[in-house]
Amino acid sequence: MPWTREEMAARAAGELQDGFYVNLGIGIPTLVANYVPADIEVVLQSENGLLGIGPFPYEDEVDPDLINAGKQTVTTLPTSSFFSSADSFAMIRGGHIDLAILGAMEVAGNGDLANWTVPGKMIKGMGGAMDLVAGVKRVVVVMSHSDKAGNSKIVERCTLPLTGTGVVDAIISDFGRFVLDRDRGELIVQELASDLDIDFVRARTGIPIRSA
Repeated sequence: MPWTREEMAARAAGELQDGFYVNLGIGIPTLVANYVPADIEVVLQSENGLLGIGPFPYEDEVDPDLINAGKQTVTTLPTSSFFSSADSFAMIRGGHIDLAILGAMEVAGNGDLANWTVPGKMIKGMGGAMDLVAGVKRVVVVMSHSDKAGNSKIVERCTLPLTGTGVVDAIISDFGRFVLDRDRGELIVQELASDLDIDFVRARTGIPIRSA
């Protein structure tokens, strides 16, 4: 069975390492905050000016003044700090964020990422995605493997406007965990969801797949 959103977020938490500064994108990536391993210390950063994000609040803990970049209510920690978005983007552009876990609409075999717009749709703007993929040390995408029509979101070449070129290092989808070999344009399987085999995933992926 394909993984649920929560299971994908839990697998993405496996990308975290002790001492990392991490930015979580809008959507499924925000759920990673609930799965930070207890034996490591990770600092979560939000580009709207918050360093040190805790798990999502329970209903009686909601503070409408505490939000992340996706306008979701969050919690803080005793070590949390607040600052301007200018300082936040200085952290990102200065290479001080170790890992970004982002959503996507398309990822190409060469690591290109499209995650900010669909032509013809009304949007407010790109937000911090372009800065993140250009400034962080590692980019992991968490997304559904296929779109609503059943087409692969992992493609040979992106057809949507790009957020960044050659930036994606790994993909966690509802089908499994994969490393992206950008030079060869291939997915390398690290783990598959229960009861799914590589042939099933290969038939639903727009680039070649191989075992580790």
